[in-house]
Amino acid sequence: MIYRNIIIGLSIVVVALIVWSSSIVYRQKPVVVQHALEQPDAILEDVTARMMNKEGKLTMKVVTPKMVHYAQDNTTYFTQPLVTLYRQSPEPWQISSTYAKAIQGIERIEFWENVVVHHPKDSANPMTLIKTPSLTVLINQQLAETNDKITLIQPNLVINAVGMNADMNTGEIKLLSEARGEYVPSS
Repeated sequence: MIYRNIIIGLSIVVVALIVWSSSIVYRQKPVVVQHALEQPDAILEDVTARMMNKEGKLTMKVVTPKMVHYAQDNTTYFTQPLVTLYRQSPEPWQISSTYAKAIQGIERIEFWENVVVHHPKDSANPMTLIKTPSLTVLINQQLAETNDKITLIQPNLVINAVGMNADMNTGEIKLLSEARGEYVPSS
């Protein structure tokens, strides 16, 4: 009988230890809730967006497979965007990259990784292709700028430089430093 009481007592102790240790192991961890402002308020896929001015004239078109907007700072992130800017020039400017970020609505767009700027030939400017790792476009001022290395390609001409400012209305491109050009004759 003593052995039976000892076994029952030990069994109760073992069960109590199991219950106690289980409650520690399975105790619910506190849930960390991110502040609502840190969450995107919109996630869109396969987007084609057109922006018009007050007169209803097309000023910009954005095509992207994915767009994520954060209301907190009115910032939008794009994956593989193709942005077409319609300006005074008869031909629009097109900018593509792996990633981009629009800040304060669309006042400023920062492009990075594999940035390519293309402007077809028009009455005032030759066809222009610019390649750079990053580019900032100030939409209202109609300016594009970078401090990174660029390669500018026009018919019969390849120029490598560091830094650039471009006026997208006039087509004027100012190279900032270390500009080296190469004449490439037509084939």
